[in-house]
Amino acid sequence: MSREIKLCLVYRDMWQSSGKYMPRVDQLVRVAEPIVEMGCFARVETNGGGFEQINLLYGENPNRSVREWTQAFNDAGIQTQMLERGLNALRLSPVPADVRRLMFKVKKKQGTDISRSFDGLNNPQNLENSFKFAKEGGMIAQAALSLTYSPIHTVEHYVDLAEQYLAIGAEEICIKDMAGIGRPVSIGKIIKGIRERHPDIIIQYHGHSTPGLSVASSLEAARNGADIIDVGMEPLSWGTGHADLLTIHAMLKDAGFSLPDINMKAYMHARRLTQEFIDDFLGYYINPLNRSMNSLLIGPGLPGGMMGSLMADLENNLRSVNKWLSKRGQAEMSQDDLLIKLFEEVEHAWPRLGYPPLVTPYSQYVKNVSLMNAIQLIKGKKRWSMIDENTWGMILGRSGKLPGPLGEEILELAKTQSKEFYTGVPQELYPDELELYGGKLKEKGWPAGEDDEELMEYAMHPPQYEDFKSGKAKHRFLEDLEKRKKEKNKAAGTEPVSVSVPAPTTPKTMQIEVDGVKYSVKVSYGEEEISEDTGIQTTEPASELLEDAKLETVLSPLEGKFYLTKDNSEQPLKVGDVVKEGDTIGYIESMKVINAVASDKSGTVVEILPSHGDDIEEDDVIIKLK
Repeated sequence: MSREIKLCLVYRDMWQSSGKYMPRVDQLVRVAEPIVEMGCFARVETNGGGFEQINLLYGENPNRSVREWTQAFNDAGIQTQMLERGLNALRLSPVPADVRRLMFKVKKKQGTDISRSFDGLNNPQNLENSFKFAKEGGMIAQAALSLTYSPIHTVEHYVDLAEQYLAIGAEEICIKDMAGIGRPVSIGKIIKGIRERHPDIIIQYHGHSTPGLSVASSLEAARNGADIIDVGMEPLSWGTGHADLLTIHAMLKDAGFSLPDINMKAYMHARRLTQEFIDDFLGYYINPLNRSMNSLLIGPGLPGGMMGSLMADLENNLRSVNKWLSKRGQAEMSQDDLLIKLFEEVEHAWPRLGYPPLVTPYSQYVKNVSLMNAIQLIKGKKRWSMIDENTWGMILGRSGKLPGPLGEEILELAKTQSKEFYTGVPQELYPDELELYGGKLKEKGWPAGEDDEELMEYAMHPPQYEDFKSGKAKHRFLEDLEKRKKEKNKAAGTEPVSVSVPAPTTPKTMQIEVDGVKYSVKVSYGEEEISEDTGIQTTEPASELLEDAKLETVLSPLEGKFYLTKDNSEQPLKVGDVVKEGDTIGYIESMKVINAVASDKSGTVVEILPSHGDDIEEDDVIIKLK
């Protein structure tokens, strides 16, 4: 009798590997029925990862989304699973233990059966609580081995790692090939090694299709003892997503495995709905390049799951780099030029950062540092001059021990900046916070929600939750969506033709910038008002302009969102403060991480231009000093 192989549809990951957002709850509820009717899935990945945050970002309540979305699968007896990030739970930064514990209880109550827990550094000490809390909450604790390919990430390394996870409470094992760069034969050997030691546990294979290896990897996984294979489906399969259901199903059937048949009528229904959601609004956040497979990623090993944000980051930074090059009369770069420089820099930087597995959030950190290095090199500066706060936390051991040694230049930089390394248990760095956020809910008059789900959400994602409750998130999302629609219509030539308007004949106020200092000026169009030499008349007395010109300015090193402080424990910079060269004057959130901005000059602060939370461009003036 042929061996049975089960399939899991990773509907959540399909979307997040392609773009920024997930469908709304009303859309998810509609597609759940045909997914059930397809009749071929034992499991469906419904939530986890960035699901909570992205719901909040477009103004939806993720708790309602999870409850309503999972209901159809619960009723049909199809297991639901979520992805959680160990110490980081459902976000990209560490989460207190009491918030993590509540999360598992809430998610089980909302209808999620299995927690696939992974640690970006594959540290058992960060996952022990995940397994413990998942089982306390009534969930199945699945441990994911974050697969990457390096001299230290060998078959033996992963077989031993699985042994450690099972010893501390894991009930299942997932081979998480998030970049799709795991070599098929090695994946087969890892699964075989685990299966020989543990003949009865469930082993699940999850692979992205990005460089094209995952179909062969799925077959090797099945042949060597995997029980469940994760798949995607059209129109979001392949590319940075996952191998398609139809391909994997046909391949495994031909290889002699037993699988349930696919109801093709239901498949086409789910396919049509998924395309409808793309056409509705989600397609505006999917980079077309993410729908293509890319073998170039075999080298840097970056995961398909972050390619959506990578291409968006690349686009923003390319614009900034080309502005810098243009100002200096140098040839502009193409996106491909910058992409290749980034890939080359990842291969250079990754070993020196201790070979963290290239999975969220550490793939983001490696990518961000590498991109900053590449940009600094383009500008004739040195590597490692822009290391964000999150990456420093990883380097210093605040997330756990790195699998490899740090490069000498990183160690020297840490010494120069008086950074302290941490060797304790990372969870101990983050004290409990539920009482704090429970108090905040009461102050604001917000309910804790069914099963304390709103309390969990607030403690998990404080700023995003506040923006959701205030309506700012919905407003910001709709504004951004409208902008994207207009840009697409303009590119397609469907925008109304604009009519040119003659230049005004009355004075007009504008700003000009001289040596990094901005001046407010008034341009007049009457002949008697225009200066023979400059053509402009300032609205400030000449003495004030001359005084302003004597001031030193500190410019923004990159674009993003500016913050005076990164948490409540810090005192914000204010006018009158004395700043020394090297002092931190604020922070810029860019590419999902926080970058400390150091002053490159000394002096007394006379003006702070951006407000806390303002968007800022590269080379914008942050402060003026005298």
